[in-house]
Amino acid sequence: MSLFRRRSIAGPTAAELIPPRGAQRAGGVTVTNETALRHSAVWACLRLRANLVSTMPVDVYRQVGEMKVEVPKPPVLVAPGGAGMGTIEWLYSTQFDLDRAGNCFGLITARDGLGLPARIELVPLSEVTVIVKDGVRKYRIYGKVYEESEVWHERQYTMAGLPVGLSPIAYAAWSIGEYLSVQQFALDWFGNGAVPSAHLKNTAKTISPTDAEETKRRFKAATSSQDLFVTGNDWEYKMIQADAAGADWIEAKRYGIGDIARFFDCPGDLIDAAANGSMTYANITQRNLQFLVMNLGPAIIRREDALSSLTSRPRFVKLNTDALLRMDPQARAQMFATQITSRQLAPSEARELEDRQPFTEQQLAEFDRLFGTKNPAPTAGASAPTGATT
Repeated sequence: MSLFRRRSIAGPTAAELIPPRGAQRAGGVTVTNETALRHSAVWACLRLRANLVSTMPVDVYRQVGEMKVEVPKPPVLVAPGGAGMGTIEWLYSTQFDLDRAGNCFGLITARDGLGLPARIELVPLSEVTVIVKDGVRKYRIYGKVYEESEVWHERQYTMAGLPVGLSPIAYAAWSIGEYLSVQQFALDWFGNGAVPSAHLKNTAKTISPTDAEETKRRFKAATSSQDLFVTGNDWEYKMIQADAAGADWIEAKRYGIGDIARFFDCPGDLIDAAANGSMTYANITQRNLQFLVMNLGPAIIRREDALSSLTSRPRFVKLNTDALLRMDPQARAQMFATQITSRQLAPSEARELEDRQPFTEQQLAEFDRLFGTKNPAPTAGASAPTGATT
């Protein structure tokens, strides 16, 4: 993403803080928003975070006194990108860009009766240039300049005085480049592009280039069809293999994955890249809660704040994180039982949370036959038990 042009300011310029698109090279490999996706850890981190955020239900509330009351969602939160793009796809695409480049952009192509955005058509990062001049921000998209009010610009990883978010891929370029360089070298090696795969040597005499080419041709013709290659005692064939230092490739790749996990705020064990073997947790809900609080929670809060600007005040947007904290059936049943027993939750409310209809009279009667009723209410005309209040 090429980013800035601005007048002289004190300290480093924005271009120095965030290198322009295509300028990051590490280990002979150019690292861009696209090439970085060849790194399995980069892809896994971006995929995991975008998957979770995009599948969280989007709810809109209105503050009424001390309570929040759910209200209908505006069209922009039902189909943000128009008829062809629903909320899940829109949230996935924007979260993916936010996590890899710190920014996402879209053109506001329609507004509602209150002047709020009604449709936001997303644009690729590579087509956007942010222009700041005399404190006025504009955007060049597909070669055309747009005013700030015409563009949806959501930011992540911000820095004071900088009109865009910082790009994790730009700062992780060295780590990503090292990993990609190792991959490229391995492909070249095993693809016989970097070094010859074998050495055929005449131990009796020095041969001319012409004889060498003819011998190589005959040898390849015979071996390619798994035929026999007949020589005297003057030829020696030796396979060329990677030496022991090749183990460093694996080490570089292994530690490079952990490095990327830190850059993208995603624990290594969640992308199957734990540094010291697999990690186990007694309660998966607790692990998910830790991930939500320590890693994903701040990004969710920022998104809620940004999406709330698409609604009229005092309405606000909340992303429902219950899906991430979903318990196993046994733990969930125990939680409901505790809440019902402690009078925090009614049985009908618990059944609604489980997508079940309220108990019918027939079902309640069946419970009574199977388990009886404890402390039944006194019948008409009967006295209350001793010590009870009526």
